[in-house]
Amino acid sequence: MNGRILIIAGSDSGGGAGIQADLKTVMALGGYGATAITAITIQNTRGVQGIFPIPPEVVTRQIEAVLEDIGADAIKTGMLHDAAMIDTVASLLQTKDPKIPLVVDPVMVAKGGHALLQENAVSILKKELIPLATVITPNISEAEKLLSLKINSTDEMPEAAHALSAFGAKAVLLKGGHLPGNEIVDVLWNKKELTLWKSPRIPSTSTHGTGCTLASAIATGLAQGMPLKEAVERAREYVQGAIRHAVKLGQGHGPMNHGWKNIQANE
Repeated sequence: MNGRILIIAGSDSGGGAGIQADLKTVMALGGYGATAITAITIQNTRGVQGIFPIPPEVVTRQIEAVLEDIGADAIKTGMLHDAAMIDTVASLLQTKDPKIPLVVDPVMVAKGGHALLQENAVSILKKELIPLATVITPNISEAEKLLSLKINSTDEMPEAAHALSAFGAKAVLLKGGHLPGNEIVDVLWNKKELTLWKSPRIPSTSTHGTGCTLASAIATGLAQGMPLKEAVERAREYVQGAIRHAVKLGQGHGPMNHGWKNIQANE
């Protein structure tokens, strides 16, 4: 195994997103995943039925236990749910080695529309956690909440990525999958260079956990010493393959196939 990744995020009982998707992704890409669970969600492909936050002090102890023993080559944050949790995680990470890459996935809303971040926590996210990030990975709706403006088309994405970088992250990956159209555009801005990726939209309902998976794949790449752009390229390819090879499960937004690379290797 190459690369140690500490994932600070919520648990998804349906297995398609959250900690479950994160660990599957890290393992599929050859890394070692450790976790600090911030919340337990009750959910399946039809949506989220409940959220039960873990006490911040328990999350702190999980993070410290991992870092003081196993260590980490990259850290990824996902669902943090409320202001107290964001403040706890940000304060703790500020005391750790700043050279450890940090991928912040600003998880706000589940695929089915259920809020995963309380409204009063958005300002804390912008002020305390995002400035610590190597890269943030918002989708269009998350970017709109962070910027308090509407992003109407892919043409507006570069300007939005520039605006998001003002919150202090070293780089911004703005994901365009929530915009309509047959083509998906993702924009990476690192305050020096703008990179655009375009790919055909894959017609599928098995797209639950795409954001969690992409961010964890990027974190794995960074943990393995890949430059950010290369890590993003591999992560996008991995997510696209996971969607294409998905087996329909459940009655709603189903999970991807995180093990597709291993299946291909054994065929």
